[in-house]
Amino acid sequence: MARRNGYQGPADALAQYEMLVATDPSIDRKGATMPYTSINGHMFSFLDAGGLLALRLPDDARKSFLETYDSVLVEQHGRIMKEYVVVPDGLLHNTFELRPWFERSREYVSALSPKPTRRG
Repeated sequence: MARRNGYQGPADALAQYEMLVATDPSIDRKGATMPYTSINGHMFSFLDAGGLLALRLPDDARKSFLETYDSVLVEQHGRIMKEYVVVPDGLLHNTFELRPWFERSREYVSALSPKPTRRG
């Protein structure tokens, strides 16, 4: 198990996720125990403790992804995350093929209105 910055999941999944995020130098990987990416307060990818990579996609791209990769929507804590797809392990290990989906995810959240920040 990896322990980089507190992440307890599979080291190979973390390494693959970090390679994917590194394909776009404008994106910072965030999260110590659950690595994720976000723009304007909207998360668009995350890697859970089991090594599952999730991408947030708009409706058209989500349908295409689910069909192309025979994938499913993400379920976390008993709740379906309707905009997030599970990235199959084989695709996680193919950065070249996964990158356009990651870019589409980033583009999607970039078009959303920024979430208000909470200052306390």
